[in-house]
Amino acid sequence: MEQDKSDLTNIFRTILLKIDIVFHVVAALLLLIACGFILFYAFLNILEPSRTSMITLVNDVLLALIILELLWTVIRFLKKQKFSLGPFLAIGIIAAIRRILLIEAQTSLMEHTPVEKLYEIGLGAVVILVLMIAYYLEAMTQKNE
Repeated sequence: MEQDKSDLTNIFRTILLKIDIVFHVVAALLLLIACGFILFYAFLNILEPSRTSMITLVNDVLLALIILELLWTVIRFLKKQKFSLGPFLAIGIIAAIRRILLIEAQTSLMEHTPVEKLYEIGLGAVVILVLMIAYYLEAMTQKNE
């Protein structure tokens, strides 16, 4: 009786793991498709150059990089590699830089920069600094293992 329960548990676990892998593959494909569309629209911005379209281009390229970092995380899972915080910290750094660039681009079109925007840029810089320190510490930890 105990052996039957163990066999049933193993079968159930195997089925769930296969479903999990299928979902990860689907998620990877959807991330790849999303990245393709973003890069396609970024390319369209090059065809009609203007100040706004170049800001959108940089924003789209950085968003594509974030998506690609997420894709690498899924690929690492599918390869059964060890989990690492590095890609998530890189995503955070890219996202913070993207936000700062977007705020800078928006305020460059204004006559007077609101103080709130300056605070937001400063906070973004602090976030980048903290994430870079965390990335360095994570890299040193990985190196020592």
